[in-house]
Amino acid sequence: MVLEHQTRLHNLLTRANWETRIALHQQDDMNRILGQPSDQWSDSTRRRIHGHAEELLKYLLFSGEAKLDSPVAGTSGFQEEFPKAGPRDRRGRSLRDLDLKTRLFRYPCSFLIYSEAFDALPTAARDYLYRRLHEVLNGTDQGKDFSGLSVQDRTSIREILLDTKPDLPEYWKRTPASDKSLH
Repeated sequence: MVLEHQTRLHNLLTRANWETRIALHQQDDMNRILGQPSDQWSDSTRRRIHGHAEELLKYLLFSGEAKLDSPVAGTSGFQEEFPKAGPRDRRGRSLRDLDLKTRLFRYPCSFLIYSEAFDALPTAARDYLYRRLHEVLNGTDQGKDFSGLSVQDRTSIREILLDTKPDLPEYWKRTPASDKSLH
């Protein structure tokens, strides 16, 4: 199940990376031809970048994840070894902690947020993902795509990322109540 998750998320990372680069390249060409400023984006370019990033965000947060009907157990030692490889927050929690009773992971945010593939996303896609992830985890986005995330899930994921993902934007470090930029 973990391998299936990794494969799908890496495919989404690759696609978001590729599609963002293409959209930005085509936008640069159009700006040059039309004599527009190089930092100007059309609505089409914005939709293309944000659309692929949004699909990635949903999968990153296990949106629509099927619940397990019964606990999953293995005999290979994977359940014990896999969680040891990830960074842990100051409370000892990791995005690699498995649940395997009702869902795959204890904290429904993919550990692949620490991957080179995630960090290699073009700035336009990565910035959008960080902003949207921040909105979801702070509860600003209560939409149906993220209704499976409890308040505790959102809080735990946010706290884990704040302790373990050093390149988060500065606005992540503000407390949710003091973050006026989202309201």
